[in-house]
Amino acid sequence: MSGHSKWSKIKHKKAATDAKKSKIFSKLVRYITVEAKLSKGDRNAPGLRLAIEKARAENMPADNIDRAIDKASASSAEMERVVYEAYGPGGVALIIEGYTDSRNRTAQEIKHILSKNGSALAAPGAAMWAFTKEESGLVANSTVDLSDEDLEKLSNLVDELEDQDDVNEIYTNAE
Repeated sequence: MSGHSKWSKIKHKKAATDAKKSKIFSKLVRYITVEAKLSKGDRNAPGLRLAIEKARAENMPADNIDRAIDKASASSAEMERVVYEAYGPGGVALIIEGYTDSRNRTAQEIKHILSKNGSALAAPGAAMWAFTKEESGLVANSTVDLSDEDLEKLSNLVDELEDQDDVNEIYTNAE
């Protein structure tokens, strides 16, 4: 009966879920840090309040939220919001939002991911016309119908972009 340990199965599942949680939490910590710096630690500021609500929606512990806010007021490293626009497979508009401490590094990493997947960065404003900003984020004004092949390419591109630590949100106008 070797290899049939119940703990062995649980341990592998737990490791996978913990890795997913860790990735989400680290992105939320960056988001909270940026908003806390902008609001100077004021928890009633709309941006920070929204960041805290998003963290709570993902079941982030209150200690982690408090630590992120305290870290923002104590650290001197400047996190800034970056927005990149691109066109993906089939002419789909992409808006890539993130928070970074090094604009140049993040731009190069995103350019590399896009070029690897047959896409490229667009000029500022080139893809933003396809979206309307709402309280919940960006919403596509019109959608682009994609073939199965282009849809799979887009899915791979979005997965790679989401794996990048500095990327927080990705919006597309794909149907």
